[in-house]
Order: sequence, then structure tokens, then C-alpha cells
Amino acid sequence: MFRCWLLASAAILFVCACGKATTGPEEQLRDWVSRGVTAAENGERRVLVGMISPAYADARGNDRDRIENIFRAYFLRMDNIELLPAIEEITVIGDSAAELLITVGMAGTHDGVLGFSADAYRFSLELENDGADWQLISARWGELGEELR
Repeated sequence: MFRCWLLASAAILFVCACGKATTGPEEQLRDWVSRGVTAAENGERRVLVGMISPAYADARGNDRDRIENIFRAYFLRMDNIELLPAIEEITVIGDSAAELLITVGMAGTHDGVLGFSADAYRFSLELENDGADWQLISARWGELGEELR
């Protein structure tokens, strides 16, 4: 169960919306990832949910409301979250769409048996820019070395 929360959290952390800027799409997306990591590490669930498109859907059957519930439970359970993202690839499609491939090392403390959890995952994120903000519209993820789904 912890892994499900952790995966969903990480997926959404990287959907941080990017405000209007004078930089290009790739720089905006890198900033977006950085802001998403900061929000997740600070447990800012509402900020993260705001980074997700209302039309979000993924192959696991999640929608925006389900992801919000996952965040709610995850942040209540975890005392501390640390993320180490590595952007592998950014593909910008036109000016309004992008795909990101990211590897994330994740660690957290909680009140469980060992009190500590750590894993690494890969994420494939699809985003769109509505002219003002980048928002996550879909995501696939899996443990490092396994197939994304």
C-alpha cells in the first residue's frame, strides 16, 4: 500500500504548474519539476492537485479525484519525504504539449515497522499548456527496471 501512495505522489509531484514566464518550454518544464518536488517534500497536497488537469486520466484507472485521495492518505502517513529526481528526457510538442521521462529516488520516514522506506521509479508524464500553465494530463510509472504502466 505504501508503494502505491509513494508512486502516485511522485507522479503528481512532477506536475507542478508553471506560471507565465519568458523562458522557453524546456526551461519552464524543468522549473515545473523543481516546484513539484518542493511541494511534495513540503506535503502541499492542494498545490500538487492544482497542477493536475481536471481531465487527468491514466492507464491504472485514476482520475484527478482519486489522485487527490491518494495524496491525502499519503501525506497523513508520512512524516518526511525526500525526492531525488533525474530528468532523462524532455520532448516538447508544439508549444502546448510535452512528454517527460524522469527517474526518481524516493525516501520517507513514517511510523511503520522500520520507520523508513526508499525506492526508485521511472515516470513517463504527459503535460499540456493551456497558455498559462503546464498541467499533467496522464502518467505511467513503474519501479526502476520494470515496465511502465
